[in-house]
Amino acid sequence: MEKVSVIIAAAGSGSRMQLRENKVLLSLCGKPVLIYNLELFSSQAWVDQVVVVAREEDVETISELVSAGNLTKVSDVIVGGADRQESVYLGLQALSDKTEWVFIHDGARPLVDEDTLMKAYWGVLEHHAIGVGVPVKDTIKVVNGDLEIRNTPDRSSLWQIQTPQAFSYAVITEAYDRARHEDFSATDDCGLVERLGKPVTLIRGTYSNIKITTREDLAIAEAILMSKRKPSQGGNQQRVGMGYDVHQLVAGTPLVLAGLNIDHSHGLKGHSDADVVVHALMDALLGACALGDIGLHFPDTDPRYKGISSLVLLEHVMTQVWELGHHINNVDLTIVAERPKLSEFFSEMRHSLAPILQVNTDRINIKATTTEQLGFTGRREGIAAYAVVSLS
Repeated sequence: MEKVSVIIAAAGSGSRMQLRENKVLLSLCGKPVLIYNLELFSSQAWVDQVVVVAREEDVETISELVSAGNLTKVSDVIVGGADRQESVYLGLQALSDKTEWVFIHDGARPLVDEDTLMKAYWGVLEHHAIGVGVPVKDTIKVVNGDLEIRNTPDRSSLWQIQTPQAFSYAVITEAYDRARHEDFSATDDCGLVERLGKPVTLIRGTYSNIKITTREDLAIAEAILMSKRKPSQGGNQQRVGMGYDVHQLVAGTPLVLAGLNIDHSHGLKGHSDADVVVHALMDALLGACALGDIGLHFPDTDPRYKGISSLVLLEHVMTQVWELGHHINNVDLTIVAERPKLSEFFSEMRHSLAPILQVNTDRINIKATTTEQLGFTGRREGIAAYAVVSLS
């Protein structure tokens, strides 16, 4: 695996929380906020070194925490600058001269998960500049100095940016060098790269990846951590859901399975595109979250869903899953069909579902079977699908 250097920006303060100490040193469920990040990044095989940028008065304390936790991948704790941008620049100067890839993460975001790190890792190797974010859930208003509303931007195109943000070393150093030369500042690292005219690819993070800014944020972070604990620790960590669906085969209709249009003489009849695989998957997800079934959320009497792609509906379901703080461990799908033979499509099906589920394809299993010419599937009257999902 390609090796990555990580900069943890931890030179902020607790001023908005009316605290004297740095908020990254506050206790979160019995452990300093900053340590959650250091432990997670240090546990990744592809991380080569971690540099922490801190306030001068916090360097000794953080160094002691690093030593006590045996966090050997933390190569240095350095003094930051007057603002975040200056601090990250100093962090870049402290990286190994062999650095090729850089992750930049805010020390006040202790709840980033391993799935997000892995998506950012594979993303940066392909695109060289990656941002992490989530779609905004509230309507946004643009106002003037008198708090008069001037504009309401389309919410569908608005995302709330998070960290980590990941870049090739060459791209991010060029962006920072140019910003310093031209005395330009941005509120995040992606903004500096965007200014170079280079594309930045956004991957979906999680709503639980909050930044500790206020006292309320700390309470929310504690609640999220407690909800993820094992039952013996006072929380519920695992959820399992099962889904089943069946649709009738009819001549002259497109056959859509797991989002793929498959060339076949018959397709599936339904109110939407009748994607039996995605329907079973949605039912399993909703079941794991105790949210009913797809008939409750997308009734076949509603004209809005007439002919709609089931992948669009799956996106809506996944938004509900994420809003509850759940994340997919794995998915197991079984398609029951006498014809057509489907094994050649499995890889493409997994790649169709993975971006919407926000998991790597190795967490999705798809298989097919026949009923040895028994029953309605054996008579080629329809196709059925089963789905099992595990959430944490």
